[in-house]
Amino acid sequence: MRPYKHPAASELSLERVLYALSDSIRLDIVRHLARVEAATCGELDGGRPKSTVSHHFKVLREAGLVLTENTGTIHMNKLRRADIESRFPGLLTAILAQHASA
Repeated sequence: MRPYKHPAASELSLERVLYALSDSIRLDIVRHLARVEAATCGELDGGRPKSTVSHHFKVLREAGLVLTENTGTIHMNKLRRADIESRFPGLLTAILAQHASA
């Protein structure tokens, strides 16, 4: 498998991050990843078709929210919390806290 491309922390844009988080499926993926160190795509698919889940992960990767690494035949996903925090201090914490209280 070829490795995925991820933007550098300095290349992250607020517009892309907010767009990625505007979808409830992607927000659920980010919320799940915020609670664990890493998760496979299968753990995060919610029973949705593979093509749909692939699209959502692509949006999350391009926004810089998720790091996807190949481990054999498994894709492991991690939240890029430190990169998001360094670029947009407090943003992810505020979004996750707001969603938890809603």
